[in-house]
Formats: sequence, C-alpha cells, structure tokens
Amino acid sequence: MKALTLLTAAALTACSGPAPDTSSDGNMTSAGSVERKVSAPKSKPAPNYTGRWIGVEGMVLDVAPTDTPGHYALTMQWDLDNKGKFDGTATGDTISFDRKGIRETLRPTNGDATGLKYLLGKTDCLTVKPGEGYCRERLSR
Repeated sequence: MKALTLLTAAALTACSGPAPDTSSDGNMTSAGSVERKVSAPKSKPAPNYTGRWIGVEGMVLDVAPTDTPGHYALTMQWDLDNKGKFDGTATGDTISFDRKGIRETLRPTNGDATGLKYLLGKTDCLTVKPGEGYCRERLSR
C-alpha cells in the first residue's frame, strides 16, 4: 500500500509541471545543441521632410539636407518678428533644433494639431508647438 501511494505521488509530481519546450528556431549543431539565429530589426527609413512648409501670416519653414546623414539645415520665419537658421538633427520621425537657447522639436502632425485655423484639415504638417506649425500641399495627380 505504501509503495502504491509513493508511485501515485511520483506520477502526479511528474505530470504537474509544464511540458519541456522541444521547439527550435535555429539549427542543430553536431554536438546536439541549438544554434539560434538572431536578426536585427529592420529600421524604417527617415521621413523626407526636405522642402518648403507654409504656416500662417508669413510663417515658413525650409528644410534642406546637409552633407551629414540625419542632419538638416532649417530656415524659419516663426512669427512676424523672428526668423533664423538652425541645425536640425533627425531622431526617428522628428527633427530637433536649438532656437534662442531652447530645445525645440518638429513633429509630424496634421493641420488640426497645429492649433492654427488656416491649417485645419491639412494632412502633411510639422508642428513645433500649439500655434506654430507648417504644412505642405501634396501634388495632385
């Protein structure tokens, strides 16, 4: 009876754990171990923001590539009284730049996100902050 109880306990213990993983996503080596292949994630190409972007009341943004990949020359008129040239650096789908000692970032948005009435409904825009945004028109076919 004692042997039957031990045998039952041993059988239940053996069945209670998870099943071992026998799948493989690699190649078997001659020693019997699995050699896993790891591939790097494919990076998306940076968006093309080069060209002229129009804001409201004379606001304009010109984005030009430089000789360094991921860097842009930005020429901006961001309100009636202020304009300048800045070095921009792409990170993902944004372009960061320093303007008057403040780190600013151009983000892809739509016209509604700019907060500017004239740009409502536009679909291809870059916004720095509410009240400062620039959009471009797509060429019609």
